[in-house]
Amino acid sequence: MEVHQNSAEPWRVTLLDTGESTMTGGRIKRVRSYLGEDDFCCTYGDGVGDVDIARLIEFHKTNGTLATLTATKPPDRFGSINMSENKIINFQEKPEGDGAWINGGFFILSPKVLDYIEGDETIWERAPMERLAKEGQISAYLHEGFWEPMDTLRPILRSYGLPARLPGRCGKGTTYGSFFLE
Repeated sequence: MEVHQNSAEPWRVTLLDTGESTMTGGRIKRVRSYLGEDDFCCTYGDGVGDVDIARLIEFHKTNGTLATLTATKPPDRFGSINMSENKIINFQEKPEGDGAWINGGFFILSPKVLDYIEGDETIWERAPMERLAKEGQISAYLHEGFWEPMDTLRPILRSYGLPARLPGRCGKGTTYGSFFLE
């Protein structure tokens, strides 16, 4: 690892290869030996947002739950059209959607949540989070700022101003706009 700056936040960052077949819960449980007794930050690493981590931590401490999830509203993908009998009445660019909150993938967790995870096959978003919810031990920090998923090629293409799906004729070695397909 190369250090580019001598001054840094007093954070301890641990990167751990948990293997491709380990589910999300198993990945979290595998960090146990690296944790002390303090609550810790956890992220899937496939979302980008301007979440204020200091406020998220303070919110978590104030609520006193074992887990805090950052809830966000998904970005709108498409504008919509209103029609009547095949005639367009008007356009609405990128409507607000149904207003539902989703899991934004940034968490503050107590090491005690590891006891809710059985092993590598455990999916964090299912039994552990559902049990925490039933027990009133998971809070939602509502984030209304910038947030984008980066788990598929779609947001990357959109960031370059390209369509979510490239034309079928594009293959390796093709330049599409300023984007080169390797």
